[in-house]
Amino acid sequence: MPRRALLVEDDASIATVITAALEDEAFTVRRCDSIAGRDELLAAEAFDVMLTDVVLTDGDGIVSLEVVRTMHPHLPVIILSAQNTLDTAVRATDTGAFEYFPKPFDLDDLVRAACQAADGGSEADPLDGAAADGLPLIGRSQPMQEVYRMITRVLRNDLTVLVLGESGTGKELVAEAIHQLGARKGKPFVAVNAAAIPRELIESELFGHERGAFTGATQRTTGKFEQAHGGTLFLDEIGDMPPEAQTRLLRALQSGRIRRVGGSEEVAIDVRIIAATNRDLAPMITAGAFREDLYYRLAVVPIHLPPLRERKGDVEPLARHFLRQAAREGLPVRGLSPAAASLLDAQPWRGNVRELRNFLYRAALLSREEEIDEGTVRQLLAGRPAMNATTSPVDLAGALDRWLGDAQPPAGTLYHNALAAFEKPLFEHALRQTSGNQLRAAELLGINRNTLRKRLDDLQIDPEGFSRRG
Repeated sequence: MPRRALLVEDDASIATVITAALEDEAFTVRRCDSIAGRDELLAAEAFDVMLTDVVLTDGDGIVSLEVVRTMHPHLPVIILSAQNTLDTAVRATDTGAFEYFPKPFDLDDLVRAACQAADGGSEADPLDGAAADGLPLIGRSQPMQEVYRMITRVLRNDLTVLVLGESGTGKELVAEAIHQLGARKGKPFVAVNAAAIPRELIESELFGHERGAFTGATQRTTGKFEQAHGGTLFLDEIGDMPPEAQTRLLRALQSGRIRRVGGSEEVAIDVRIIAATNRDLAPMITAGAFREDLYYRLAVVPIHLPPLRERKGDVEPLARHFLRQAAREGLPVRGLSPAAASLLDAQPWRGNVRELRNFLYRAALLSREEEIDEGTVRQLLAGRPAMNATTSPVDLAGALDRWLGDAQPPAGTLYHNALAAFEKPLFEHALRQTSGNQLRAAELLGINRNTLRKRLDDLQIDPEGFSRRG
């Protein structure tokens, strides 16, 4: 029999993602946004667990739990709250709540707690990651909450999504989450990395080929589009796709049909497209290296995945998750001391989540103690290869020198032209990092807001173009 959950939450976005995650764990979920709606459902149906917000449309979710406790004394209750104060936590504990989650919360932890509560269990074995791994995105930081909100907005539609972010941030995990929680879950999820396929083979890889289409084509082969039919096709590193393949991809997206290499028959395809890149496509479009019309076709809903250095507070839960994951894969079971967690949190992690994962796997293997301590972390950090931190200024100076040699600005304009060439990408970078917020961009740059506004006008930069809209 499926487990039954009552979700009392007045934020539609949060309710949607919690419902989808619980349904993936075989829950039947009923939702409402008020105390009155809650009481009506409790009177009519039986539930295995209730998840409730504190601030509801018609009252306080904690105060009103007295009624629930009287009528349903054995119903486990999980409390969610954006009022992340000590008082709220104490009040939640005093009600005998099974668990209390301050917002923003880790969705994996919430689902795991709901499963434990519904099954009448206690704290789970740290190696039991079935629920925790249901959704691979981990993090409570505000930048990740924005990612979660954007994901919820595209779950019930087939809009094309473009995931933007540095290497190692987990762009494929975002694509997997959209697929797993969306209407196409259970259907194929096919990933293809455009940067990893030889230029001459990428069209065959995507669209398939007919027998005899080229030397070595001894039989008809289906491509990734046909393999993903009914499901999701994830096009990773789309910025590395050669121009001729971009043209065919655009045609396929526009028509919903593909033609195998060497074939004359068109094949109808039904796929959701999620693309990703770690490159800035704007200068590539300007240089003619990436089709502008393809960009707008792909970036219907852009999702900006933050680098790990901007996700304050996410390193420790990620680290503990990777240690549990490592243990399930056969490495020694390891804990993590508070001092070691603090030291990990202070690192820049230029390789982002991927670098952190590899570091924790290495630590799990090499640590001589059951708990990884600060000394072990320091020793492993000292052995990491340098990340070219000292070469960046030289490279920047060399690039500016080459620009001066190529541009050859007229006498008397050298200073202003060079300054403009340097300032424009710098200001655009700051606006991208702050989603077009001029006050935060000025703080990031360390300059006065009025100075920023004047320079944006002088350089003809529109900050509105950098705002993130869902």
